[in-house]
Amino acid sequence: MATSQHLKTLFKSYLDEDDNRFFACAMQIAAHEARIGHGQLARELREIIDNAKQKKSEPKTIPIVKPTGELSSLLSVDYPKDRLSQMVLDDRVSARINRIIKEQRLIEKIRSFGLSPRRKLLLIGQPGTGKTMSASVLAGELNLALFTIRLDGVITKFMGETSAKLRLIFDTIQKHRGVFLFDEFDSIGTTRNLLNDVGEIRRVLNSFLQFIEQDKSESIILAATNHPEILDYALFRRFDDIIEYSLPDKENRVEIFKNKLAGCKTEPLSWPKFAEQSAGLSHADIANACEDAIKEMLINNSEAITEKILEKVIDERKSYRNKIFQERNTAIK
Repeated sequence: MATSQHLKTLFKSYLDEDDNRFFACAMQIAAHEARIGHGQLARELREIIDNAKQKKSEPKTIPIVKPTGELSSLLSVDYPKDRLSQMVLDDRVSARINRIIKEQRLIEKIRSFGLSPRRKLLLIGQPGTGKTMSASVLAGELNLALFTIRLDGVITKFMGETSAKLRLIFDTIQKHRGVFLFDEFDSIGTTRNLLNDVGEIRRVLNSFLQFIEQDKSESIILAATNHPEILDYALFRRFDDIIEYSLPDKENRVEIFKNKLAGCKTEPLSWPKFAEQSAGLSHADIANACEDAIKEMLINNSEAITEKILEKVIDERKSYRNKIFQERNTAIK
């Protein structure tokens, strides 16, 4: 029979979801049984352990969920395989996302202490800084479907109809555990005190506040916005965590360049020079500039990406970004 120490270790490793320690302890029990002459039992235990290890190593399948009926115009679904290691983020944001992943993986352990893992998150920051990618990473790391809410299908001009559609979405959040992303959230989360606000939008916000307050599902709800300053103050306390994304610093910009161009031949490049030139660009801007550089190399039959090519595409992206922000600021005014 297994010793008391074996049993304690076995139960503790199971509760901690420490598979390596669990299997190691189980093998020790099998070895112990073999030593005291229980050969048949030892062989059966080893066989069970080997089968369990094999099942653990097999990729888990995600149940396919496809929105139908009215939901098909409100939700799109994807099954991303992205991982946190693929993102270039500052240490603070990366640590916050990693903590959410760990809490979700230990959901039962956390609940055994009467606590709840973080799952209602507000993501704020400039476009292209990683908010949407974070949703894909959370879904990929946790092996969940990613549902993106189509706000253009949710918001209508008819009184009460938008709130009814929000109810459908929150019913789905309750029924199907997944990652649910409300992108450009400011379109429904605008403060109720704005002078140009209309009654229907106020009702939509009130409905959202009510639904998210009442939500007790196991799904992860993300609301992403580029304009936190216009969100209604009552929204902030409805979220478990608020993560603020920023433009990449010099070191991060160099890392993005190197990652995106890793599979291509390049001339000797001055990374500090390009890190300086790309100041003010987002993660997505730099990734797109790298793709543009690869295309330039291909269409011009160049043997490698040159400094001249990289300078050109970075300048184009900076010009494009400045134009977009000027138009956005003009529209807001």
